[in-house]
Amino acid sequence: MPRFAANLSYLWAELPYLDRFDAAAEAGFLAVEVQQPYDVPAPETQAALHRNGLQFVLLNAPGPNYAGGARGFAAVPGGEARFDYDMRRAVRYAQALGASIIHVMSGDGSGAAARSTLVSNLKRAAATLPGGLTLTLEPLCPQSQPDYFLDSFDLAAEVIDAVGARNVGLQFDSYHAQEITGDALGVFEAMFPLIRHIQIGDAPGRSPPGTGRVDIPALFAAIDARGYEGWVSAEYRTEGRTEKTLDWMRPSG
Repeated sequence: MPRFAANLSYLWAELPYLDRFDAAAEAGFLAVEVQQPYDVPAPETQAALHRNGLQFVLLNAPGPNYAGGARGFAAVPGGEARFDYDMRRAVRYAQALGASIIHVMSGDGSGAAARSTLVSNLKRAAATLPGGLTLTLEPLCPQSQPDYFLDSFDLAAEVIDAVGARNVGLQFDSYHAQEITGDALGVFEAMFPLIRHIQIGDAPGRSPPGTGRVDIPALFAAIDARGYEGWVSAEYRTEGRTEKTLDWMRPSG
């Protein structure tokens, strides 16, 4: 079985933020990720990690203005200064929390200018990124993120190839892969050489694993067969207590 992390922006959303770390550890998770940890001082999050023996895996850039605002500036012509600002803040938080992955959000847009801007921004960020950090790109499906620039895995692969940096890779999310292509497992197999981080949720609706169209046991088997050594993060919506949605973590048979 893969190594599982909990996305605390989704799981245990019924609890106060810092209490989610305790709940994740009690449920058996060894690592966590948070999309936007910026509103909580890093020392408070550090304390929650340390008291539970948890590793912090990933955070998103941009930072504090994401909720209700722009979904990133990496592919937005004219937004280069804001992208650089967000990256500096993301790097500071990642280093403070011990994260190894920063998910770079492209923002809305389309066309050649957006693609060129994204490639240029990523090249610049990758060249100055501290050692031990990786930037990831995650295609987002139009069902949940309409008008988002990075809306296909082929486009993500093209951009990663154009950037040509070892510290830039793909973030595979089974929910988005299923909604975009109808074949999450096929996407995983085709894109595996580029994958640096994995997230799981079922489709439709980013439901708990095993409740929708994604063949979760087959995906886990493929992850193991490929020798993937990173974290597989649970990112899905829950109704009621999160603990009641964790059967997928237990080996079958």
